[in-house]
Formats: sequence, structure tokens, C-alpha cells
Amino acid sequence: MDNFPLSELELAAKLPEISQTEKRSLKITPLLTLLLFLLVGCSDTPWNNPYSEHDEGQTIFYSSFSERPKHLDPARSYSSPEYTFIGQIYEPPLQYHFLKRPYELTPLAASGMPTLRYLDQQGEPLSMSASDAEIAFSEYLITIQPNMRYQPHPALARGKDGRYRYHLLDAAFADEIYSLSDFKHTGSREVTAADFVHQIKRIAYPRLHSPIAGLMKEHIVGLADLSKQLDSAYQAKKKSSGEDHPYLDLRQYEMAGLQVVDDHRFTIRINGKSPQFIYWLAMPFFAPMPWEAELFYAQPGFAKRNLSLDWYPIGSGPFMLSVNNPNLRMEMVRNPNFHGESYPAEGMPGDAEKGLLDDAGRALPFIDRAIYSLEKESIPYWNKFLQGYYDNSGVSSDSFDQAVQFDTGGDAELTDEMQQRGIRLSTAVQTSIWFLGFNMRDQMVGGESERARLLRQAISIAVDFEEYVSIFNNGRGVVAQGPIPPGIFGYQSGLKGINPAVYRIENGIAKRRSIDEAKALLEQAGYINGIDPETGKTVLLYYDVAASGPDGKARLNWMRKQFDKLGVQLVIRATDFNRFQEKMIKGTAQVFMAGWNADYPDPENFLFLLHGPQGRVERGGMNAVNYANPEYDKLFEQMKNMHNGPERMAIIDQMVKILRHDAPWSWGFNPKGFSLHHAWYKNATPNLMANNTLKYKRIDSLLREQRRQDWNPPIIWPVWLLLIVLIAAIMPAIYMFRQRERRAAS
Repeated sequence: MDNFPLSELELAAKLPEISQTEKRSLKITPLLTLLLFLLVGCSDTPWNNPYSEHDEGQTIFYSSFSERPKHLDPARSYSSPEYTFIGQIYEPPLQYHFLKRPYELTPLAASGMPTLRYLDQQGEPLSMSASDAEIAFSEYLITIQPNMRYQPHPALARGKDGRYRYHLLDAAFADEIYSLSDFKHTGSREVTAADFVHQIKRIAYPRLHSPIAGLMKEHIVGLADLSKQLDSAYQAKKKSSGEDHPYLDLRQYEMAGLQVVDDHRFTIRINGKSPQFIYWLAMPFFAPMPWEAELFYAQPGFAKRNLSLDWYPIGSGPFMLSVNNPNLRMEMVRNPNFHGESYPAEGMPGDAEKGLLDDAGRALPFIDRAIYSLEKESIPYWNKFLQGYYDNSGVSSDSFDQAVQFDTGGDAELTDEMQQRGIRLSTAVQTSIWFLGFNMRDQMVGGESERARLLRQAISIAVDFEEYVSIFNNGRGVVAQGPIPPGIFGYQSGLKGINPAVYRIENGIAKRRSIDEAKALLEQAGYINGIDPETGKTVLLYYDVAASGPDGKARLNWMRKQFDKLGVQLVIRATDFNRFQEKMIKGTAQVFMAGWNADYPDPENFLFLLHGPQGRVERGGMNAVNYANPEYDKLFEQMKNMHNGPERMAIIDQMVKILRHDAPWSWGFNPKGFSLHHAWYKNATPNLMANNTLKYKRIDSLLREQRRQDWNPPIIWPVWLLLIVLIAAIMPAIYMFRQRERRAAS
């Protein structure tokens, strides 16, 4: 007979048969439950701690991410979410000094700053005072540090016979592998000059779609030719092998502008003279890449397991990626093979008083692990920061009033609540700009006609970016007066830097021109009372934007109201980001909002956004509005290779004057970053250029644990309430049980 569970009646009938031991256990069950809760309450770990107890006391940095990093391959990565990770893993030749301002390049993988020489058309050396017309090529000699080693990685694992253990594997092997940690063996080797050359060749490889390939083809000698050669070779091998993605050994292909001198020296030759090129040597695009890694990841079946450089990077930096779970967390740990680096011994005036030189000369990095948890919503993230479970935080609009207040002078400061917690605030105007762009190819808002220019200027006056910054950024921004943000050479501060097309000076104060003045410009353009004389109807413009959600809707409504002030009807064409990018490429957008972050601290990096030959539609460049002005372009060519000084400043002033008159952009605003950090988070200072600053951060783990306990005391009363309810529910059952027991005994 099958053993079915007893019914309630059958169970009641069996109750008298319960042993005395079972009776005693029944009586003490509530006591055991109470004891269990009390034991939990005695734990030193806060009940709401989201991390493992094994992490206590360790030097771990806790932060978050909200967007999955798409590319961790340094040849393909070009966004802030990705640089959060690869900036700590890869080491290009140069880096930005952590403390010095203006931003200063210093050696990283290189043993010193590159040696530069100028060459004529025949490749013969020229004097350093040679004119731009004489200089056909510039050549950089880069010497890298000896004894730099890659992180432990299976691609570099060798057997006793010296052969690579995990090269030339078959597809069946990949079926047993799910992550990089499944490989039993790892290996390492010294970084060589050839690895840097190999990585630059990867930029040229069309299959990788490097975002800077087009720009580097203009600079590095032979990169364009190599790109064509690699594309042909790849297509031929794909056809002959029948493979979807055949492996191409880039070591077999030479490039005219690259030369390996020896194991620790190589040269890069570029066309003409470009003082800005050296800044690119501080970006992960130019970090070393071992050829073994490419061959390893190109093996059959690896791609479908996400075994690739986009998922598992390999570098020589202070950290290496140990966990890549973009749906939960990303984790980096200290690279045991890191060659070592010291905290800077000098900074700016006042840095010592701020404690920023307390660690001068100490070995880097200071932390052993960095854990980034996925947080898609700002409120849970903010609450965890206040509880001490994140070490630093931005300030979202939802939490701004709780964290920040403005004093009588308009300066931002922390609220009393934040100050009592020991939280600190860092602010900095970012080297970036958001602008309202006008497609200069458009028949209505674009072109060189006076009518279109007056329309653009009128819109520039009407769109009140002071109000925008106040409403949507909580005042975190500076209204832009031109394309160059604060902190970059060429930016003019004070009244001298005011855009006269949008502002007038009254009693020494800049004031935005009135809507009446903007309407007067429209009338000069022939749009009387906002009526288009050609159609007899209200002027109709289209605003293309990639936006969604409630916040996006509010911004779109605000933008529509700005145009309403002129009597202009604005039609919103919201779409997803990919569709928006397609419109930009084809030049079908009319008016749009866009932004730009500095790649390097030079005005050329912003002024080139309006350089005619960089037109998005015709040249595929970064000039999104397709602006072209021969006078401006001539000045740009004259300015771009100059060193900073009065002469360069004078030319920049002329260029900005032209742009303000033509108004291809409504200049928008320069965002101001607000960053919060706890008292245990040391060496916190804004560095808007560097992407490898994690190694400088120091955590006081003991202080963090103490604060977490103080801020997260166990709330006991719900437990006691639950116990009371539980006891009240159990007592009748116990009473009935005893009554049955007595009746059975009698």
C-alpha cells in the first residue's frame, strides 16, 4: 500500500501515540525559535548587508554600474561605462597626472616621455624649429618599461615542453568550457614593444570596427593601406576556409608607420605635424595586446561562450577582471603580476592641506578588489549609499535636495544631514558640452543665407538654457558661450567670453536677450508673427531626439515651449538611439540635441566638430551639423598644430567669433559634475581626463565597518511582534493537545 500523507482527522487520532520525547520537543519549539532570532540579532554584521560576511575587513571598493559594458576590447571600446573597467586593466604608454592642473601627461607603460623628431619627405631628420610646410612626418620613439608582465591568463599558459596549452583546440573542447575560470592553467610573459605595434594594427583591422580607425588613417602612416590589405586577406581566407570568422595573424603584415626597434622600443610615424597626437597615447586604444590572446579567443566555439576580448580582457595594469556578470555584478581584483607604481609626490597648491598627498610615494594600488553591482534605479542606489554600502555616489535629481543646498552666494554645499554623516562633496565643470544643433544641409534652418542665420540666432535666444540647467540639472551646469568648455585652452571667462549674439551686457552683467529681440530677428528673416511667407502657415520645425520615459517627456515638453515663445511650432520626432544615429549619418535630422566629451585637453578636440572636412554626411566625420565655412576651415588648419600661446589664442578668438555669428549650434551648457563620497574614501579629487584612477583610491575599512553598524542598527520590534503573534497562534493548539492527552489518559 502506498504511503499517503495522513489526513487531519487521522493525525488527531494518532496524537495520543506521540512519545514523551516528542511532547517535550513540541513544548520547547517556540523557545528554540526565540533563541534563533536572538542569536541573529547578536551578529556584528548589519542584517541588511548585501555583501558576503567574508568580505568584512578587506580593502574592497564598492560601487555600481547601470549599463552593461558592450566592449572590453581596447580596440573597440570608446565609452565611459567601458572605460570604468578597461582603464584599470590596460596600460597605454602615457597617462594623465592624477593631481596636476592643467592636465599633464606623464609616463605609464613608457619609461619616459616619447622622443619626437621631424622628418622631410625623404625621411631625413629636420630641426625642431622647422616650419609646418617642411615637416612631412613626425616620428615618436617610445621606450617601454622592462619587466612589465601580463595578468595570469590561459592564453599564455605553457606546458613543460614550452608549448601553449590552450592553442589550436577543437570545438569539442569549447563545449566543456563556460567561463575563463574553467581553464585549469594560466600563464604570463613580459610585455614587449611588439605587443604595442600589434594593438595599433588591430585598429586598422576592418573586422574589429575600431571607432578611431578613420581618424588614425589620417594620422598614422600606412594605416589606411594596411586596413585595405587586411580586409582583402580576411575576405579571401573566409572564402577559402568556409569559416564565418577566420583568424588572421596580424604579425604577418607590415605597416609603414610602425617599427619595432627592439624588445622595449618602437616608433610611430605620423603624417605632418600634430601636437595633439600624443594625447591619444594615453588612451586604451594604444595599450599592448599579446598576439596569443587573439589566437586563443579565435578558436572554434569560443565566441558562442562569450570567450572573447570583449568579455575577458588581458592587460598588465594594477587590476584584472575576475567576474563579468553584467546582469548582477562586475568585479576586479589586484593583478598579482603588476609591475608596481607609486602615488605621486607632488600636486597643486592646497592638495597637501586636503590630504591628497598623505600617500605620497606609497606603492599602488591600495585596494585588493573592486565590486560593481548592477543598479538600474537611482533610489535603491541612493539608499545603499546612505547605508554605507557604496563608497561614492553621483547626485540624481531625485536625491539632490536631500544632499545639496545652495548658500547665499549661490555655491553648492552639503545639507546638514550629509555633513553629520561625514559625507563630502566634490564638484567640477566637466570638459564637455551639450548643444542644440541645426543641420546646415537643411533647406530651412541650414545653409549660408541671412534668412537661415537669423532664424538660428532667434532660436538660440529663445531656448533658455539657464532655465534648462535649473530645472533638469538642479543647477549643475554652466551655460556655454561657445564650443570650448572651461578648463580647455581657448576658453574665455568673464564678460570677455560672453556670446553677444545671445547676450547683452548691462551694468557689467550679462543678460540673455529678450524674446522681443528674438522675434525682431524672425521678422528680419521674413517670418512675421511666426508665419512662413511661402506657406502662409506657422513656421514648422522638427526636433529629432533619442528619448524615452517620464523624464524624457518633460524635457521634450520644455523644448516645445521654448519654440512656442517665438510662435514656432516644434514637432517632436522621438526615436531609439540607433534610429537617431541613422538620421545623423544620412543628414535627415533638422534640429537635435547632442553632446561631446573631451578626448584630450586641447581646443582642437572641440573646434574640429565644426570643421568642414569633418562633415558627417559627406565625410563620415564628427561634424554632426555638417557646417562648412571656408574662412573658419582655413583658420582651423592654421590653429590645429600650434602650441598654446597668445598667437593661437588670437586665432581661436576669430574662429569662435565666426561661429557665434553663423550659429550652427545653440551653445547649450557645460555640465557640472557633483560627486559624493564617504569619509573612509580617500584621495577623492576630480580628474576629468584620466580613466585609470582606481589605483589611487584608498579605503579605511575599519571606519567603514563601524559606520555601517552605526547606520544600520537591527530593528528588533518587528521580530518581537512576530514572536508574540506566533506564540498566540500556537498556544490554542498546545492547549487542545493537552486537553486530548488528559482525556486519553482518563
